[in-house]
Amino acid sequence: MSGNLNVSIPYLLDRVKGLSIDESLRLLSETFKGLSVFSSSFSLEDQVITHAILHNKLEVDIFTLDTGRNFPETYSVWNSTNERYQTQIKAFTPDYMQLEAYLTKKGPNAFYESVENRKECCHIRKVEPLTRALAGKKLWITGLRAEHSAARQDLQMLEWDKTHQLIKFHPILHWTTVEVRQFITENNVPYNTLQDKGFVSIGCAPCTRAIKPGEEFRAGRWWWEDDSKKECGLHEHE
Repeated sequence: MSGNLNVSIPYLLDRVKGLSIDESLRLLSETFKGLSVFSSSFSLEDQVITHAILHNKLEVDIFTLDTGRNFPETYSVWNSTNERYQTQIKAFTPDYMQLEAYLTKKGPNAFYESVENRKECCHIRKVEPLTRALAGKKLWITGLRAEHSAARQDLQMLEWDKTHQLIKFHPILHWTTVEVRQFITENNVPYNTLQDKGFVSIGCAPCTRAIKPGEEFRAGRWWWEDDSKKECGLHEHE
């Protein structure tokens, strides 16, 4: 299903099959005209998609979730991206009343104490703002790749998001890391310099570290937790 628009996911999958990233984004942004949105964390993947959207002047809104605890390097690439493409990426921030209550009751580093505390922090800083950002939209474009984790290897390029009642599109789902970096270099796209220092999956500063040789892609996120719990709630699947 696909909301109020009379198109199905199998139909769209057939339409985008074999298309380049530019072609597929153009097709879907025109299909969901004025109802498409892209969420960026300024990762390498997201910068690829940002370039494709802005370089081709596609009608897709771009936003980011400013959790308030991002790395300085993340803010730098945000600023560089705005300057390079002469754009203004929209920010969604945590609800201040929820955040103030959490910090007062549990303290600024409570997420280290339990999975429950960490997920509550993620919900306040990420999930609730995301819900506001996606309200009224029909197509959510993401930078997810199959290489990121075992849970993402079985995803389709287009899927129905039951929680937000819209279609999710993963245009570079099957790209390799080499292909992503090659695109960044060839198109001179601004990127987060932490990517050159072993930080391959970058979230909030207190919850992200560089990975060690041989570790999987998301090993640097919430490294003190069991591997089976390493999601923040933005892309959980039933």
